Amino acid sequence: MLELIARPLTHEAFATFGDVIDSRGTASFPINAGRTQRHHDLASVELLGEGARPLISLFVSQPVSLPLEIAHLERHPLGSQAFMPLHEERFLIVVAPPGDVIDPGQVCAFVTDGRQGVNYHAGTWHAVQSVLEREGEFLVVDRGGPGNNCDEQALPVRVSLS
Repeated sequence: MLELIARPLTHEAFATFGDVIDSRGTASFPINAGRTQRHHDLASVELLGEGARPLISLFVSQPVSLPLEIAHLERHPLGSQAFMPLHEERFLIVVAPPGDVIDPGQVCAFVTDGRQGVNYHAGTWHAVQSVLEREGEFLVVDRGGPGNNCDEQALPVRVSLS
């Protein structure tokens, strides 16, 4: 079984796998007569294949126990998938770069601080939603439309926090 220690999520460490969605430290500009700061274009939505359309959903996830044991990773080859916590829920992220086969040596684990979201690039391998401490509600933006957009690959992994 692959053993991982989740490290804090940063833009630089996660760049291979997707985008970190976080308003802190990003450029912004005022809108709505100056009452709102817009932190613009924080993630790239990818919609591949004919008939693709964006989906906006809410996921409600139950908390996991640590160490977290997972049996497989999944990927979405036809589109990106973004997860943004709505109530400052911390969550674990287990990812591997795109490719037909997962290289265990390239699997990484991260933990958010509760204000960060992630956007997995199309084809990035990742574990299922793994919220910590309490039930979590997430805004999810991903791809709808025809075609097989979910592959799974067996890979036993155990993740702990430092």
